[in-house]
Amino acid sequence: MRWIFLAVGAAIVAVVAAAIIVLPSSSDKPVATPATPKPSSTEPTPKVSAVTDRCGTFETKEQAPYAVTGYWITPKSNPCTWRKQLQEIHSVGGDTIIRIGYGLQYRPVTGSGEIRTKDGELDPLYEACEEDGLTCHDAAERDLKRANPGNRIGRTYVYRTDESFGESLYRCPEMEHAIQTPKRTYFRLITQPDGSDDSTCDFSGKATSYDMILVAGKPTDSLKELLDLADQFGMRVFPALPLAPRDPKTPIRANKKHIGTLTTLTRRILQDYGVRFAERESLGGVYQPFEVQMSDTLDGNPTLEVYADQHRIVAQELPGKPILISPYLDARKRVAFGQTPKQVAEGFRALVKTGVGIIAPQDSRGTGKVGLFWPDERENEVDERLRPVVGESTYDTAYHGSTRDYYREMSIAREEMLMAGHEVQLWANVEAFEPSGDQPCAPQGTRGKTDKERIDQAVTMAGRYVQKIVSYMWSDFMTCGSPSLEKEIIADWRRPIAVDAIRRGRDNQDGVEVRGYNFQGATVTVQWSGGTQELAVSSVGWLDEDPLEELPEGMATAWVPFNWSQVPAGEWVRIGVKVPSGLSTTEPLHVRIDT
Repeated sequence: MRWIFLAVGAAIVAVVAAAIIVLPSSSDKPVATPATPKPSSTEPTPKVSAVTDRCGTFETKEQAPYAVTGYWITPKSNPCTWRKQLQEIHSVGGDTIIRIGYGLQYRPVTGSGEIRTKDGELDPLYEACEEDGLTCHDAAERDLKRANPGNRIGRTYVYRTDESFGESLYRCPEMEHAIQTPKRTYFRLITQPDGSDDSTCDFSGKATSYDMILVAGKPTDSLKELLDLADQFGMRVFPALPLAPRDPKTPIRANKKHIGTLTTLTRRILQDYGVRFAERESLGGVYQPFEVQMSDTLDGNPTLEVYADQHRIVAQELPGKPILISPYLDARKRVAFGQTPKQVAEGFRALVKTGVGIIAPQDSRGTGKVGLFWPDERENEVDERLRPVVGESTYDTAYHGSTRDYYREMSIAREEMLMAGHEVQLWANVEAFEPSGDQPCAPQGTRGKTDKERIDQAVTMAGRYVQKIVSYMWSDFMTCGSPSLEKEIIADWRRPIAVDAIRRGRDNQDGVEVRGYNFQGATVTVQWSGGTQELAVSSVGWLDEDPLEELPEGMATAWVPFNWSQVPAGEWVRIGVKVPSGLSTTEPLHVRIDT
């Protein structure tokens, strides 16, 4: 994948602005450069062709490289499960792992310092945490009072993880340390409520109320294990940052009361990452798991304060490693909070200003909040799999726009932000599930299995507007059902996928440029009211299989001559691609030309 943030020349800008409209010409203009360009990074490659350990022998080479090259995974306690997942993901071309994470939680305690759940019950996860016969809470308060009798613990927080940490987690080791138990390692942190860290570690001065963060971790570090595996497979990992506590009145927002404590926990964890992992190529960045809806009202959302705070910490502790976020879209017309593509673009600009480096909006097709359709299909009935969400209606009645409309507008906003000196990539997060189905995949809920044809369609709709395509998620959704989506990809990965076409002349010939995947030996098919024309690329055109820096890995560019004057102005034309094996695109491009 591409790990460089570059501005794009106006030739690429023209491509972005073209959307699905084929332009009459494509003159080149000077290239614009961002304020602080960065050097490119080498592509990660597997260290060996196979790995053998206690989990068995695993291949590290790609078997069926697909257009989707990154996946979310859920934490697993069995390290052999990690290995199996990474082998499966890398086999279908994945080079990026994004981890689902855990949340920081404010918790009440009993009179003797036992941690309660949010429902008031004793939390068994923290029962084993004891020191000198005291609960970890009371032992911490005892130590604070020894420094100054007026000190106390005002608020108690918990954070569970399958990671372990080093000494760099602590700012004041005389007050902060690990507590070992047979099954877990607990990490005790004593912090200032405002999110600051007192470098003096003087607890004997003015009596103060402190926050305690009790981290329930593991004796061995899952992140180190995952990074070691990623080194073997030539992959990059985005571990999750701590999730902010939610506002009890508005759960889709972060709770401002706890942002200071969240900031401290984030800083401590990233300090530890910086000491242990900053130089690891397999650490691609960090993932911010608190989701927001992309809208034009994001400026006042306190969650963006979390993004900005955590970005500053990442810049300090892990320079060069970006924060990845994955907000969601809602294009539904018949809900009050549905947003148009231009409103979503405003949300994109607001997110960029927080300093995040990668924005991977969910295409929201899996939840049914956005549809996959072309402008000339607006009056078509929605896919029946969307009806549980939007009912029986046309696309135009149900949605403000298609996924393609949203990624196009966000790509235009990204160009503007690059020109203003911000470094940000736009990825597409295609949802590998359906709103419901006969084969539910998730442990909870009714989200069902989808199929490769629909994922191909989602890739097509993302177009050439994004720098990378990732998917939520591998665990469960890619592996459930019979055949699983993983098996469908392995069986059908050579099928071409066209993502965009524009009118482009070459050597005084009119023609069409098509971009997409698996174009070896391709024939471009152009269909319009006047007929159908099949154009073999190897005979009459040219093929460039080296994608530009701003395009996803594996994307090729084909050009064939075509006389556009034979197509009536304003008519929608369908363009497909087929290869010698007989496989052809399942989703043709819908384009039109204005002459």
